[in-house]
Amino acid sequence: MAGISTLGIGSGLKLGDILDSLTTAEKQVLVPISKQQSAATAKLSAYGTLKTAVQSFQTANKSLQDAGLYTQTKATSSSSAFTADSTGNALPGKYSISVTQLAQSQTLTSATRSDINQAVGSAADNRRMTLISEDGSEHTIELGQEQTSLSAIRDAINKSNAGISASLIKVSDKDYRLSLTSTQTGTGHALKSLAITGDDTLQAFLGYGPANGASGMTQNVAAQNASLTINNIPIDSSSNTIKDAVEGITLNLSDQTSGIQTLTVASDNSKAKTAVTDWVNAYNALQDTMGNLTKYTPVDAGGDQDTKNGALLGDGTLRNIETQLKSILANGSGSAQFKTLTQAGISTDPTNGKLKLDSDKLSSALAVTPEAVRDIFAGDGMKTGIATGMASSMTLMLSSKGMLQGATDSISKKLNALTEQYNNASKKIDETIARYKAQFTHLDTIMSSLNSTSDYLTQQFESMSGTKK
Repeated sequence: MAGISTLGIGSGLKLGDILDSLTTAEKQVLVPISKQQSAATAKLSAYGTLKTAVQSFQTANKSLQDAGLYTQTKATSSSSAFTADSTGNALPGKYSISVTQLAQSQTLTSATRSDINQAVGSAADNRRMTLISEDGSEHTIELGQEQTSLSAIRDAINKSNAGISASLIKVSDKDYRLSLTSTQTGTGHALKSLAITGDDTLQAFLGYGPANGASGMTQNVAAQNASLTINNIPIDSSSNTIKDAVEGITLNLSDQTSGIQTLTVASDNSKAKTAVTDWVNAYNALQDTMGNLTKYTPVDAGGDQDTKNGALLGDGTLRNIETQLKSILANGSGSAQFKTLTQAGISTDPTNGKLKLDSDKLSSALAVTPEAVRDIFAGDGMKTGIATGMASSMTLMLSSKGMLQGATDSISKKLNALTEQYNNASKKIDETIARYKAQFTHLDTIMSSLNSTSDYLTQQFESMSGTKK
């Protein structure tokens, strides 16, 4: 007999529908596993969200650990002849400044040549150029037979890193000069001598050194140091950038002053105020994140929980983090003057646990008692101070062996176990359904055979009955 192509066609029974119903019933065992997988996946994602929020707060908190943040200063100049950059640690005060001379670099130039690629030196195979600066530094440059033209010498000097910048200046329609300029200003960086050995022709053209009688190159610009006075104290500098003549201040000279000008160093609490504001906002953002992850919507007794509930509702790890941070806020002061954050303009909203910032009160505290604000946040940088305590706590939370990583590893392990459980259960169901299908197919085959036999016998009996009549 031919095989059964459609289940139930041989028996006349709805075996296909019965098999579908059995399949649906068997797969019900997967539903609770699938729900647990979804919950575990949501929890894993929630831990990632929580970790990111903690890291953002950690970044904002780090700024408040800098003890120098709270006593920053800024420098302003009364003249366009100089500007001042402050490290933020300069002491407030006023300084009288007069700039009488700027530092400048030495420039030497050669005699003219009409062809910058034509050899200047003799036919010697090799020659050596020696450059000696006023500060005693010495550089040597080897020049081959093909390196005595103005362009070749320019390139060789620029590649030598000798503190000299070489260039070609077109001085007329047909004439060029080789120009050498010290890369640094000041008399100490000027060339004292330039000598070429092994090529007298090139030495006569490029040699320089008044003390040695060499006069091939001409000095067009003499090197000089910057000269200025600060509170009538003479200052001599090889550079126009002068560091720490006023402690914590870098002066940038650009011109001579007209008479005596003023540099003012004043307190600047803008950076500290911005950092504290960012800290408050980051803490509140972390509170929002934790609130969303633990959101709960009440339901009637016996009813299903709201699907919009937070994935970490009732989670011990999140609750531990929240408790630690609130404890530090309440007890982490390291200030002898400020015992609570409220004195620095920061209070806690009892309805939602967020921080509220009184901007004016913070500005006043930073202006009047910046050290007290520093101490309440940064403390001693080791054990005291709210920011210091927060930093230590969050470092442990976020470490490879911290509570967040431990919770993540635990839920990942659970998710892997659930996946294995689901796959095993699904495999058993597939085997059971396959067995049912084989049994139904066998039943179909038997019923089909019996029906065929029944039809045959019926026809025979009817035939025999007709013959008797």
